[in-house]
Amino acid sequence: MKNHKQFKQTEIERIPKDWEMIRIGEILTLKNGERPVAIDNGNFPIYGANGVMGYTSNILVDNDFTIVIGRVGASGEIHLVEGKAWISDNAIYSESYDKNKIYSPLLFYLLKFKKLSQFASKTTHSIITQSFLNSFLVPLPSLPEQKKIAEILSTVDQGIEKVSEAIEKTQKLKKGLMQELLTGKRNIVDGRQGKREFKLTEIERIPKEWEVAQLKEVVEINRDSVDPTKEFPNKRFLYIDIDSVENETGFITKAKEILGKDAPSRARRVIHNNDILMSTVRPYLKAFAIVPKRFHGQICSTGFAVLTCSEKIYSPFLFYTLFKGSVIDQCNRMMVGGQYPALNSSQVERIKIPIPPVAEQKKIAEILSTVDKRLEWLRNRKEKLGRIKKGLMNDLLTGKKRVNL
Repeated sequence: MKNHKQFKQTEIERIPKDWEMIRIGEILTLKNGERPVAIDNGNFPIYGANGVMGYTSNILVDNDFTIVIGRVGASGEIHLVEGKAWISDNAIYSESYDKNKIYSPLLFYLLKFKKLSQFASKTTHSIITQSFLNSFLVPLPSLPEQKKIAEILSTVDQGIEKVSEAIEKTQKLKKGLMQELLTGKRNIVDGRQGKREFKLTEIERIPKEWEVAQLKEVVEINRDSVDPTKEFPNKRFLYIDIDSVENETGFITKAKEILGKDAPSRARRVIHNNDILMSTVRPYLKAFAIVPKRFHGQICSTGFAVLTCSEKIYSPFLFYTLFKGSVIDQCNRMMVGGQYPALNSSQVERIKIPIPPVAEQKKIAEILSTVDKRLEWLRNRKEKLGRIKKGLMNDLLTGKKRVNL
C-alpha cells in the first residue's frame, strides 16, 4: 500500500482526484424483496434485514453477488449474498448491477463503512427506501482498485470467520467437559471413567465419594463492605456492576473507573483475588465471575453476592459449579420479584452444590480453565482482527492509503 496526497473536495467528502462520486442508482437496479413462498429447510438461504432467517427450496436471486440492505426494522444493515438465495420483503436487494463500474464486494464494504442505519427514517419502524438508496452517493476508485481493496478486506474477514468458528468449537468442547466433569461422569482421579459408584442426592446423582453442602457451609458471603463516598471520596476505584460481567463466560469486560464521591449507592461490596461474584439479580442469565488479581481490593455492586471460599472448596471449581443446571434451578425456585427477580443473601446461603474431594476439584478446574484460556486467546485474536479491519476500511475506503495495482 502507498500514501497518496492528491485529493479533491466533492459535495459530501474529500476523495482522491482519480476517484469519482456516483449515485447507487447509477450502478445498481434495486428491488424490494418478497415474502418467502415457504421456509422448508431447503438448500437456499432466505435473507432478511438481519441476515439469514431460514432456508427454502425456492430462488429469487441467482447472481455472483447480490447486495442486500435492510429496509424495515434492521434498516440499513448490509449483507453480501453469493449465488442462489431468497430475499425477504423486509429487505432491498440489487437485482442487477453494472459490472463495468462496480465490483459488488467493494460496494458491500463501502455501504458497511457508511453505516446506512444512521440515515433510516425515525418513524414507528425505522425504514430505508429505494429512492433514498438510489440517490445515495458513494466514492468509487477504478475497477481494478475496487477489486484489490475488496480482496484485502475479505482476507481479514476470512480470518475473523475462522477465529469465530474456533471459538464456537471451543465453547462446545467446554460445555461437554462441564457436563462430564461437574457430574463426575468422567473420573479424572483414577481414569476409571463410567466405573465409579454413584448415589442419588436431593439435587442430582453424584459419585459416592462426593458430598452435598449448602453454600454457607463452604464460603463466606459478602465479607467486606465499604461506602466510598464517605471513606475515600477523592480516591478512584474500579467498579464492577452486573453489566460489567459477560453472561455465560465469566469475562469482566466493562469495569468502570469512578471517583469515590461519585460512587453509585450500589457500589458497596469489596472484592478480593479469587472471590466469586454471583449475580443475585436474574441469576439465570449467569453473570458470574472469578475475581482476577487486577481487581483485588476494588468494589462491586450489591447486585452480586461475593463468595469467599474456605479450605473446603477450591475457588475456580466453585465458579464453574455455579453454571450447573442444578444450581440455576434452585435459583429460579427461590428468587422473587417481577421485572428484576433476585435472590437475597439468606437464599444464596441455602443453595446446595456437589463437592468432590479437593484434589478432584482442582483437577476439574484446571482442565476447564485451560479451555477458558484458549477461549480468551481466541477472543483477543478476534478483537485484534476487528481493529485491523476497522483501520483498513478507514484507510482504503477513503483513499488515505492506496493499494498497489
